[in-house]
Amino acid sequence: MSLEIDDTDRAILRALTRDASLSAGQLGRRLGLSQPATWRRIKRLRDGGVISGTRLVLDREKLGFGVTVFLGIKLATKGRISLEDFERAVTAIPEVQTVEHILGLYDYRLRIVARDLSDFERVLRRRIMTLPGAGQVEANVLLSEERLPGPLG
Repeated sequence: MSLEIDDTDRAILRALTRDASLSAGQLGRRLGLSQPATWRRIKRLRDGGVISGTRLVLDREKLGFGVTVFLGIKLATKGRISLEDFERAVTAIPEVQTVEHILGLYDYRLRIVARDLSDFERVLRRRIMTLPGAGQVEANVLLSEERLPGPLG
């Protein structure tokens, strides 16, 4: 069952995408709605699963992590290692920010942060390459990133 989303709901979602810390009162004032009406709409969107959480975005560079690398990993021993074992091991590595099971040349795509390239090399050699089933690896260093507005515009 799909939740009906109108233009006001989309405006709420766009505003919360830009700043999830807005209160229902602040958001309502921006959109010309009362605080209770805005709160009810946000609650309906949460209860309906459209909003599934709130995220804090940290500035990695200011925290000392100046390098982001996307790593494609092809498992070497499909069938002998369970995907769950690989996923459990890779998610225990603190430098790994995201783990995506993908279809294509690689089985997994990881987003890894490191202080610099030598720190990334340490993570790669000591943590990634020792993972159960890790085989072929391809690294792509992030040069710049632009946040796109997404499907809501």
